[in-house]
Amino acid sequence: MRMRHTLAAVAAAGAVVALTAGPAQATEYTSALKIKGVQYDAPGSDSNRCSGGNTKNEYLTIKNYSRTTTVDLKGYVVKDATGNKFTFTARHRLEPGDYVKLRGGRGTDSDAGNVVYRQNCNFIWNNDKDTVYLLKPTGAKADVHSYTKRANDADGNGYINYHG
Repeated sequence: MRMRHTLAAVAAAGAVVALTAGPAQATEYTSALKIKGVQYDAPGSDSNRCSGGNTKNEYLTIKNYSRTTTVDLKGYVVKDATGNKFTFTARHRLEPGDYVKLRGGRGTDSDAGNVVYRQNCNFIWNNDKDTVYLLKPTGAKADVHSYTKRANDADGNGYINYHG
């Protein structure tokens, strides 16, 4: 009798492995922080001038989806497919459900305003296609999303929502 239960348990475990071993449509990383959305194409004509340009209107929203854990962004890295990157060097604590907008351009970071500036007036996201990486301080992937304007931005407003 014990052998029959053992074989049944092994067969059930094999079925679970077989079900989970197939290719996934999207990789889901185990991280409280996720990319909520990206304004990859700033409204208006692109101008990366530090004075009067519109790089501040290109942003990435990162949200803490945990119900209980506060996450410090210090050491997290945001980068694109070609390696342009931004590292959070200062402490910025996201309470459960809180978010931050990482904006281009120069400005004053504000915990109260939920904004961090890259202090760089160059655009980071391509207007046609790109990959957005959010990496933990260890280098492990927290969240990754690729987009193409044609496939992912049906209304053409330059914004893509990933995690609602």
